[in-house]
Amino acid sequence: MTDEQARPDEHGPQERERLPRPHLPPPRRGADWMFGGVYGTVLASGLLAALDQAGGKSTPFYDASWVLVTAGAAALAHGYSHHMTSHQSGSAAHRWRVLSRALWNEWPMLVATLPTVLLLLASGLAHWDSHAVTAVGLGLNTALLFAWGSFVALRVGYRLGSALLTGLADAPIGLAIIVANAVIK
Repeated sequence: MTDEQARPDEHGPQERERLPRPHLPPPRRGADWMFGGVYGTVLASGLLAALDQAGGKSTPFYDASWVLVTAGAAALAHGYSHHMTSHQSGSAAHRWRVLSRALWNEWPMLVATLPTVLLLLASGLAHWDSHAVTAVGLGLNTALLFAWGSFVALRVGYRLGSALLTGLADAPIGLAIIVANAVIK
């Protein structure tokens, strides 16, 4: 068997050092984290609309916990799926590091749900009307979708006018949830 035909585990220690090592995926930078921000904001909006039941008792602390639990589960599932689709050979320790990095890269999704969670917690402490909280939360999240789109577009080099148009392209996602909430209820 020649060196070209040998498997990597059949190489000696010196030859193993020269073999290319699998790399950790880089942390998300620039526009890459926008996905998690938009997804988390849309997720929080959908949950806020779904958890507010007409004629039901207001449960803002329960609702806030479900927004966080669902966002955490979605972030874990998304990070794990990224890990599995980019699976590389390597030691178990390396695979755990890659998985950890993939999961860590999901932080924007969790952070994007915090405005909704904080609004729900404040509404529970102040005993605000649940329907008003839902309306304010959906409006706030629609504004945040506009902000996500505009900010990231500016950050990656768009001019102000184009960045604002990008924000306007993101905002209809929030408006669609508002309309769906009105139609369904």
